[in-house]
Amino acid sequence: MNINAKRHLQLILFLFGINNTSILAASAEHEHSAQVDSHGDAANDHQHEETHKHGTHENALEHEINTVVLNKAQRLLAGIEVADIYPKEFHLSYYAPAEVKANGYTSYIVSPRTESVVVSRHVILGEKVKKGQKLVTLFSHDMAQAQANYLLAKSDWERVEKLASNAISESERVAVKTKYSAAYGQLVALGLSDFAIKSLQSSSSDTLGQYSLVAQQAGIVLKDEFSQGQRIAAGSALMLLADETTLWVEAKLSVEAELEPKNIATALVSFKNYEYVAKVIQQTHTIDTKTRTKIIRLSVENKDDVLHAGMFVDVNFIVPSAQKAMLVPESAVMRNEEQNWVVFVEQPDASFLPTEIRLGSQINEDRIVFGLPSGSRIAVKGAFFIASEFAKSGFDPHNH
Repeated sequence: MNINAKRHLQLILFLFGINNTSILAASAEHEHSAQVDSHGDAANDHQHEETHKHGTHENALEHEINTVVLNKAQRLLAGIEVADIYPKEFHLSYYAPAEVKANGYTSYIVSPRTESVVVSRHVILGEKVKKGQKLVTLFSHDMAQAQANYLLAKSDWERVEKLASNAISESERVAVKTKYSAAYGQLVALGLSDFAIKSLQSSSSDTLGQYSLVAQQAGIVLKDEFSQGQRIAAGSALMLLADETTLWVEAKLSVEAELEPKNIATALVSFKNYEYVAKVIQQTHTIDTKTRTKIIRLSVENKDDVLHAGMFVDVNFIVPSAQKAMLVPESAVMRNEEQNWVVFVEQPDASFLPTEIRLGSQINEDRIVFGLPSGSRIAVKGAFFIASEFAKSGFDPHNH
């Protein structure tokens, strides 16, 4: 081999060696990079797993902190009771002050039918009387004349009645009988009873013109605004008799009260320890100009004769709700540290979780609440004890 060919071969071998070295270096660098990436991915996966485990632990810890677990002894000691709460119908109550009134349909005004003078009274205010009982004795000039006419007409009729049919004409017989009937009717028109008229024949002339007014029904004397010797005009009220078996109660409501008699389910009249179920019979369509109230009139059976006209009583109108609502006992509602209203909802693990709610109207001993899911199982008794357990643990519902 000549010198040129030898040099050419050496040059080719030199260049081939440099190329192999570059390839080996590149291959080594790629393998190192792959190893680094593999280690990085493994580190990231490990970090993500650790983060996930940490987050799950924190959530579990937060749930544990936000709830209170009470053992059986604590529940028994605190008297804790739980109940499932669902929407239900309820009744609204409207209060109104009221006054007992005499039943205008069963009351009776005692009054003379002709101008008279009071001779004597036989009953006093507040006394219970029986039907037909003598109330007051009066004297009247017109009554004296009517009584005299009756006695004369009665005497004539009794005489004619004994005569034979051919002893007097039929027209004369009818005239005498008509005069007697008219005299009798005049006494009835002046207010005498049948018994009082029949008693006239045995009365002396000294009592002519005197007559007594009697009770037309059983009842109690509510008014007797007169004095003995007083002259009383025809039609003037001497006494008011009321049958208190059934009385009226007039309840006064604000004109803004949206209460219709047709919507009232029950009306309860209360006086001291007594309570009566009343019947709504009327609503006035005028407004009292002094009190600016409207009146609903009730009828109530006066059992045991406890109620009397003029008494003041309390009335509660019970009206059914238009729709269902979530109701919880007033004692089940507490305030948290932020002064928000909460109830304690029992969890599946028997712990209690405070749940914020909004309060609605008060219905007797319950409260309408909003924001509580239907079917929630809450502590209806012992909520104060649960709240104190949260306070002792320094619990803040929002982890502030």
